[in-house]
Amino acid sequence: MSSRNDIRNVAIIAHVDHGKTTLVDSLLKQSNIFRQNQEVNERVMDSNDLERERGITILSKNTAVMYGDTKINIVDTPGHADFGGEVERILKMVDGVVLVVDAFEGPMPQTKFVLKKALELELPAIICVNKVDRPEARPAEVVDEVLELFMELDANEIQLDSPFIFASARAGQAGLEPDQLKENMHDLFEKIVEHIPAPVGDLDGTPQILISTIDYNEYVGRIGVGKVQRGTIKTGNEMYVVNYADPEIGYKARIGKVYDYIGLNRVEVESANVGNIIAIAGIENINIGDTITDLTTKEALPFVKISEPTIAMTFSINDSPFAGREGKFVTSRQLRDRLMKELKTNVALRVEETDTADTFKVSGRGELHLTILMETMRREGYEFQVSKPEVLFKKDEKGNRLEPIERVIIDVPNDFMGPVMEKLGSRKGEMVNMTQSKGTYVRLEFLIPTRGLIGYRSEFMTDTKGNGILNTLFENYEPYKGDIITRNIGSLVAWETGVAVAYGLFNAQDRGILFIDAGQDVYQGMIVGQNAKAGDIDVNICKRKQVTNMRASGTDESLKLSPPKRMSLEETIEFIEDDELVEITPKSIRIRKKILDKNMRAKNRNK
Repeated sequence: MSSRNDIRNVAIIAHVDHGKTTLVDSLLKQSNIFRQNQEVNERVMDSNDLERERGITILSKNTAVMYGDTKINIVDTPGHADFGGEVERILKMVDGVVLVVDAFEGPMPQTKFVLKKALELELPAIICVNKVDRPEARPAEVVDEVLELFMELDANEIQLDSPFIFASARAGQAGLEPDQLKENMHDLFEKIVEHIPAPVGDLDGTPQILISTIDYNEYVGRIGVGKVQRGTIKTGNEMYVVNYADPEIGYKARIGKVYDYIGLNRVEVESANVGNIIAIAGIENINIGDTITDLTTKEALPFVKISEPTIAMTFSINDSPFAGREGKFVTSRQLRDRLMKELKTNVALRVEETDTADTFKVSGRGELHLTILMETMRREGYEFQVSKPEVLFKKDEKGNRLEPIERVIIDVPNDFMGPVMEKLGSRKGEMVNMTQSKGTYVRLEFLIPTRGLIGYRSEFMTDTKGNGILNTLFENYEPYKGDIITRNIGSLVAWETGVAVAYGLFNAQDRGILFIDAGQDVYQGMIVGQNAKAGDIDVNICKRKQVTNMRASGTDESLKLSPPKRMSLEETIEFIEDDELVEITPKSIRIRKKILDKNMRAKNRNK
């Protein structure tokens, strides 16, 4: 076995918004990969449009920098719990991690999740306490909290002895003490070279590489990314592709191109040796978890077991009266092909066929996990409908029903603590801890069924006037907690198909909050507002004022309408009930009843 002392492979892991991508920015800038006059965006690794808009990392990405004679391969990972599947498989590709923790917030739920996965794989860690230049930073307390977290996760002695680095990623500064930051990130670079072990493997053995990520290029097709575990991978070699989960199914393939990472670019090379993270093109059916090896050994490498999904939704073709107006891809075959394509890169997703040919059950790690997929699909030109999220239950040995439980950590001002505790209590939440933190803020910790959180986030923002912070993390499966009533308001449903007019909307707005403007096309059964009370009401928003010699329709212009409530895709998913659907098209997001005809709905209710 030989050691590649000229390479280090490291993943940057952290809770959402603790500064991973900004830290990678600083490492890239200080490694001189950009020209002096080159304009570089903030969070340069967040190349996806959705990532830039939302300010979160969704897909893990690779880069590489040189520090002296050492090449450091860096993997930037997502911080949100719903994309934990990305983090889990990436850890198989690296030899150590840099755990980033906010000097103000300290360890948060996802910090615990990603650290637990790293410790289970016995990866060494460097803890980077970031944002120490914040006015309210408390680095000393955060160091103690991180050490407590290590002990809670049963870290061994070597892991407990992990080094700490203090940094301000935005300013590009790091140091060994919080009050002695240097004007560069050299201390962090030094710790990576010193503390992260060099990759080890048999340089002269038969070639072998485990594929951890799939990328796509319209010129060369599917690209597999992974770390060379053994031997040398060469362009043009005939290899054997085998999957650990099903080693019986394998096939011969020829390596078309081999790419190495230099900065943000992939550079074509002739070959790559043990320990390097590379990309391979030319194998059409390559999938995550596949091992590319030689034709004689056909030996598959073990792949990490990805945590199971906890919620599911049905995706179906759009069958509303407005179907086909805005989308390019509207058939069930196109919808099925797109979902199956997503499975090849999104390892935490599950897609199942249903009894109906045009409906598919899609399961994921959380609402955000699924809504990101929906948003991506609508931007690609797809039209479809989705149902209310439902949790995935399990059964124990005795046949008792078990449901997923989330650990919820909430930071909220003292003034808003009452409504939060009341709402979570009614949703079967059990408070397990309460501590005073950060001045006037209090930290509440709950264990609550996953289904109790569906539809709660928008209520939480209203109850706390936008001042609260809510984080969740899957805890375990526990016995069913009983029925939960999550919505005590009804919907305002369009009475007929037509165009909404000011006169009809003016009469309807007394009933609740409207979602649409005058002049907007509506159809019978479309939900146009939120009823202030329980139960649905049919409203005729297309009704015009009768024109007689005593009245003129022009006086409609003097009617004062309240501004409609604009809801994001996530908010519409949270709003709907079991008998409702969200219609998603490239230009519109509408809410509708499953049964559009008002008479058929009435008959269905009376059954």
